[in-house]
Amino acid sequence: MINTKFSYPEVFSFIDEKNVKAQNEKLKSAYKTLCSRNGKGNDFLGWLDLPAEFDTNFSQRIKNCADKLAAQSEVVVVIGIGGSYLGARAVIEALQHPFNSLVGGSGRPSVLFAGNSISEDYMHALLDVLEKKDYSIIVISKSGTTTEPAIAFRILKEHCEKKYGKDSAKERIVAITDAARGALKKLATDEGYDTFVIPDSVGGRYSVLTPVGLLPIAVAGFDIDKLVRGAVEMREYLLQNDSFESNIAMQYALLRYLLYSEKNKKIELLVAYEPCLSYFVEWYKQLFGESEGKENKAIFPAGAIFSTDLHSLGQYIQEGERHLMETVISVKNSKNKVAIPYDEKDADGLNYLQKKSLTEINLTAEKGTRLAHLDGGVPNFQISIPAINESSLGELIYFFEFSCALGGYLLDVNPFNQPGVEAYKKNMFKLLGKPEK
Repeated sequence: MINTKFSYPEVFSFIDEKNVKAQNEKLKSAYKTLCSRNGKGNDFLGWLDLPAEFDTNFSQRIKNCADKLAAQSEVVVVIGIGGSYLGARAVIEALQHPFNSLVGGSGRPSVLFAGNSISEDYMHALLDVLEKKDYSIIVISKSGTTTEPAIAFRILKEHCEKKYGKDSAKERIVAITDAARGALKKLATDEGYDTFVIPDSVGGRYSVLTPVGLLPIAVAGFDIDKLVRGAVEMREYLLQNDSFESNIAMQYALLRYLLYSEKNKKIELLVAYEPCLSYFVEWYKQLFGESEGKENKAIFPAGAIFSTDLHSLGQYIQEGERHLMETVISVKNSKNKVAIPYDEKDADGLNYLQKKSLTEINLTAEKGTRLAHLDGGVPNFQISIPAINESSLGELIYFFEFSCALGGYLLDVNPFNQPGVEAYKKNMFKLLGKPEK
């Protein structure tokens, strides 16, 4: 039984409920296409069954590798870009102490990230840290030739070998790559690195429930079995319910499609009221942007953290151009409690809040904002989870993946390719003078 709830309050004040019925066959067709695995990009549907295929032996191998890296490292650097790092970072940032680098004490290494930019200053700062810390490397790339992570790995590999010696360095490097081909696979075989496989049938942005995401998450000390179990439960629910009335992914996919196609809502803000979900928002942006954004179609995925961004973007959301819709991740319970003290002078006028928890105030801010945005012409959805934990995040990951695939089929695009990503690379390579093969 899933704990994730989806609601769409007042959305039918923006679209006619009759249109849902009119598009019901289109939705059912998209759902059937996805579940029968015969649509566009169907060779990249391995993610559909990943949670169900995750067994005890595979889990233990990942955890054993994570424990080995943790035992020898104060820092583990994850090298990857896009789907090769965003999923892992989303889960780690959501679960770890917000001031993890200052409090320590978890017995696990800090997980840092590289290869997601070409910033020289960032790399220099990272090398400065690694000079002072024992570290290991997880390098993630199907080909081994993607520019940003390949540059980072070349630099960090050399640093690691100089610091520990070539023989010791190979015990500190784990490659997650293709099963049989590619530059990184060949190097890993030649050097004797411990290796995990990125399945051919799983694209990067859908890979968080493969070793791409699971190994870094396990290194950070979080329960990958619970994460996958959450995804299993969401998968079972979504595959057992095949109607708009009973399937929350079908509801989300169709309603956002109707707001886009019939009401010109071209931008979707994924909003969270918990700062630790900021990288989950980043993961969502890649998932939907890279999956749906083709053939001059699709909603632009954006994100915000409230109430912080209400003091910067709030004015525009309330009264700017009416091309926005909003999806809110609502977290019903906090892990901890902090009391609001009573003050005799009450100069700030906050004594009336003394008996309320910060979570209650935060949820009230969420409700008040939702009502204001509805009044301002911004339709919004609510995705509710009981708490931020591995199980809930597993459910959310699979929910968004499934919804995104449905959305792509509703738009009649291939949700699993990304031809436009190559455009900037061609120009960059030409400008850099890369030799032609």
